[in-house]
Amino acid sequence: MSTSDQQAAPPRLAVPELLIGIGLFACAGAVAWQTLSIPVSPLYSKVGPTVFPYITMIGMTILSLLLIVAALRGGWQPEEEKETPTDWKAMGIVAVGLVANLVLIQPLGFTAASVIMFVLICYGFGSRHPLRDVLLGLILALAAYFGFARALGVNIGAGFIENQLNTGLDSIIRMLRG
Repeated sequence: MSTSDQQAAPPRLAVPELLIGIGLFACAGAVAWQTLSIPVSPLYSKVGPTVFPYITMIGMTILSLLLIVAALRGGWQPEEEKETPTDWKAMGIVAVGLVANLVLIQPLGFTAASVIMFVLICYGFGSRHPLRDVLLGLILALAAYFGFARALGVNIGAGFIENQLNTGLDSIIRMLRG
């Protein structure tokens, strides 16, 4: 055996990982560009409205560079996994879930649209427990909605479910305050 037979072949460029890394780097650039347009009051001493966007941008930049380096070294998956064919049906179901969220958030509200998206994505990933997926999606969607709407005061699309829960919560709060 010669030494050339014993040497491993040089790693091949992992194009999908490279494209994701470049795309993430572009998104980090967009976050930086948009963050520069956020008005900052001189009244903020250290932590202003741009701190978390910049932290996010730095994290995205680091992750994108790590992905690009990994892609140049041949990717992170073993060769056996790279040869696995794409499950287009599952990918289509996940895409339908994402599009359904975009289409349904306005007429149905955040919670209902998010639950539908969650169930479709779970189904696309192979879950065959729709009741469990609905309940888990409802818990996560309501936690996200009330985290944004009540805690942060950000309107993310109230629908019938949110309006009924807000009315009930307001009644309980008024009753507790006397």
